[in-house]
Amino acid sequence: MNREQIAEVTASFLEAFNANDLDAMMSHFADDGVYEEFNGRTSQGLDDVRAAFAPQFEGVFGQMKFIDEDLVIDPTNNKAVASWRCTLSVKGEPTSWRGLDFITYNEDGKVTHKLTYAKTKAPAFE
Repeated sequence: MNREQIAEVTASFLEAFNANDLDAMMSHFADDGVYEEFNGRTSQGLDDVRAAFAPQFEGVFGQMKFIDEDLVIDPTNNKAVASWRCTLSVKGEPTSWRGLDFITYNEDGKVTHKLTYAKTKAPAFE
């Protein structure tokens, strides 16, 4: 894939997140795609990845919004790094944290690996 194609597929992937559309987001994953969460959990395959994301998309953690900040593209390796700020309300108080997603694509533009890093130990949910 070239730089423009990676930028396009990444924008579509991130738009699905921000639209809170689990089906649209999952349509970007390869059948054997891997999702590594910032807490160390790893899911592989469409069913496992969907299960890992379901609570977030179902609103279990409240309304989450990801504000896209920056995008770095590596067309040689079919990768993108997206930086973002996640906002939500915890116990009625607004909060946020920053993070990065390292996304690797196959030749068909499907996510083969999404590795998330976050500047937090864990969201303060109770």
